[in-house]
Amino acid sequence: MPRVLHIEASPRKARSHSSFAAQSFIEAFRQHHSALFVDHLDLWAKPLAEFDQAALDAKYAVMSGANLSAPQKTAWADIEKMVDRIKAADVLLISTPMWNFSIPYKLKHYLDLIMQPGLSFGFEASRGYYGLLKDKVAVLALASMGDYAVGTPSEAVDFQSKYLHFALNFIGVTERFELRVAPSGPDHAEASRTAASDAAKQLAKSITLPDFSAD
Repeated sequence: MPRVLHIEASPRKARSHSSFAAQSFIEAFRQHHSALFVDHLDLWAKPLAEFDQAALDAKYAVMSGANLSAPQKTAWADIEKMVDRIKAADVLLISTPMWNFSIPYKLKHYLDLIMQPGLSFGFEASRGYYGLLKDKVAVLALASMGDYAVGTPSEAVDFQSKYLHFALNFIGVTERFELRVAPSGPDHAEASRTAASDAAKQLAKSITLPDFSAD
């Protein structure tokens, strides 16, 4: 059974352009994978774990091969569960608005938690850093007021998609696609959503997953 992990970073829900694009993709993708399972992670539904002293000390203990203290084990176990949720997914669907040319702090917080040594990335002196989350597809449903896509005048200040692409590539997710909703004003919102929905249908047809017929 194919699995999609939808990481929703907008608090606007039904009014969110990015959430709309993500839902359009899910609906279209389900037409090609009838047994699709969608794991919905709403970053605003409950507080994320703090990356506090115990978590930070656990990270450095893991990196150095030292034993973890009881508080460190507890903090690290919470992070392991978050990464396991990603590992279980075939498709990572991240829907997010652009806030101040970048991503909402909730999404940055989430990425700070899951980008951990031995869990989502590794390091060797001979090869440097390498991602551990292989064989996954990422779909970025991005919303912004105005167009920041490659080739546009505003491309240089797009720290939304650039950061997400870098972070995903760092943890090993090399196959990535975008769905953009970028109205230039309220009067163009509906047309932009329609274009994103059409793009989602085309993208859903083009993504190839492993054969799950034996599941």
